[in-house]
Amino acid sequence: MTGPLTQPRLILASASPRRAELLTRLGLTFEVIPADIPEEWTGGETPESHTERLSMEKALQVAGAHPEALVIGGDTVVVRDGDVLGKPQGEAEAVEMLTSLSGRSHTVVTGLAVVFPGGMVRSGHLATKVTFRRFGEEVARAYVLTGEPLDKAGSYGIQGLGSALVKEIKGDYHTVMGLPLPLLLDLLREGGCRYDFGGVTLPNG
Repeated sequence: MTGPLTQPRLILASASPRRAELLTRLGLTFEVIPADIPEEWTGGETPESHTERLSMEKALQVAGAHPEALVIGGDTVVVRDGDVLGKPQGEAEAVEMLTSLSGRSHTVVTGLAVVFPGGMVRSGHLATKVTFRRFGEEVARAYVLTGEPLDKAGSYGIQGLGSALVKEIKGDYHTVMGLPLPLLLDLLREGGCRYDFGGVTLPNG
């Protein structure tokens, strides 16, 4: 028999301000404790399996130190014609990435993992297709000079000034921001959680 519902301590295992913003939009109270995981690729990984694996590793690392908490981990990559675009190493690379995306479509893949109190793990990923409008190098350079693209996969932030580059989106907008909310709510439900527009509760017992 299920006991009363309790609200677990909630931790975001990421320093991403975009992920924190989305959890805040859900009305959740949480702590930010970034994981320290090398974001390296292993042999044979697809963008989907890569993001899901890293999400699990991040969440599990933080959950290991806080086993009583519900921990969320995430990872995002941008894929253009089979090539993975990570965070630019500087302004020149950011301009190069952006001009390579001009007038074309690319895919943003975000993996997500939730570690529940007690160690149960649920994970998944979502992909969204983004098409940029056509623009020249001068537009890319002007955007890069704002500083916004320099810490983002694919060199743009769709929730900020980078929205001016976007022509069309097919899929979940929040996946492009780095935290697919539909997937998060599904994973919470699979783990026995209930989201009630401002909190997450778990059966106690």
